[in-house]
Amino acid sequence: MSGQTEKLVIYTDGGSRGNPGPAAAAFVITDQNAHQLKAQAFYLGHTTNNVAEYTALLKALEAAAQFNVKKLKIFTDSKLLVEQLNGRYKVKSEHLMPLFEQARSLLDSFQAWTLQFINRNQNQQADRLVNQALNLKHDFLADKADEIKSSADKTPVEPIRLGVLISGGGRTLMNIIEYINTRRLNADVAVVISSRSTVAGVEKARAAGLPVEIIRKKDFPDIDRFSKRIEEILVAAGVKLVIQAGWLCLWKIPNQYINRVMNIHPALLPLFGGKGMFGHHVHEAVLKEGCKVSGCTVHFCTNQYDKGPIILQRTCPVYDNDTPDTLADRVFQQECIALPQAIQLFAEGRLTVQNDKVKTLAHP
Repeated sequence: MSGQTEKLVIYTDGGSRGNPGPAAAAFVITDQNAHQLKAQAFYLGHTTNNVAEYTALLKALEAAAQFNVKKLKIFTDSKLLVEQLNGRYKVKSEHLMPLFEQARSLLDSFQAWTLQFINRNQNQQADRLVNQALNLKHDFLADKADEIKSSADKTPVEPIRLGVLISGGGRTLMNIIEYINTRRLNADVAVVISSRSTVAGVEKARAAGLPVEIIRKKDFPDIDRFSKRIEEILVAAGVKLVIQAGWLCLWKIPNQYINRVMNIHPALLPLFGGKGMFGHHVHEAVLKEGCKVSGCTVHFCTNQYDKGPIILQRTCPVYDNDTPDTLADRVFQQECIALPQAIQLFAEGRLTVQNDKVKTLAHP
């Protein structure tokens, strides 16, 4: 290293294609003038996204120790990592605890350090190294001549801030998180609101490091106050798009969120929708009618159940030997594709509503 520096700047990233799935970790170390000192990527085999994020940090800290510096400034696009190591979230996962303890030990060996969150678009080189390692399926040392560009030289696209409303197990929420973690969706979940306090989706959200608010309809004297509380939390979190992901409560959508609330329904609306049509009730009705095709619908919400302009639909066959369970599984596979696609279209500004119909604009 030419000259001596007291502080290193580190960018780390980890990712998996599937959670768990093939995973990789990477870091980039620069001096205070953004001159690259070392950049390396590691193929980790089959593991989770969070393990990959921690591994990237550990590898970076081990490398930083070789430079004999006292201070570190670290950037990562893992909110969970930042919150846990800064002491704001507890580590609940038995798989992450050993990595957390090792990271704390290595960090404490430096005189001073900071760990800050940045979005993926500000972490492009580390992200690129991760994807290269995933494609190559082996470790590699990056070219030291490759310099980190200042964020001032870039025009990053900010992730869209989502507010996710749940009432059950959180499968749709976890699918959104997987798309975000695997870089297939440029979004952040700013807040999760649950209409029930004891459902599995609440624990899954908290385990993922997401802020959770419980808003039960029965705790409010009327729908207006119930709806107002939801609005207050969404606004406070800076939410730009609301996702009803298995949300079973009707609420009054405020003016600022008109055509900014999406719902995913497990049938081809306008068929098999309305009050009481959720979960297995939908699939039982489809089978009773002898339908040969079913699917899912993503639509903007209004103040009526399962009404509002349709954004997109995906279909799947219905077989003679189907049960509500087998059909539900097949439809959910389509939901897992349709909802992230609709969110991305909204984030890109490609959805417009005219005469209660959604038009999808071409790429600019």
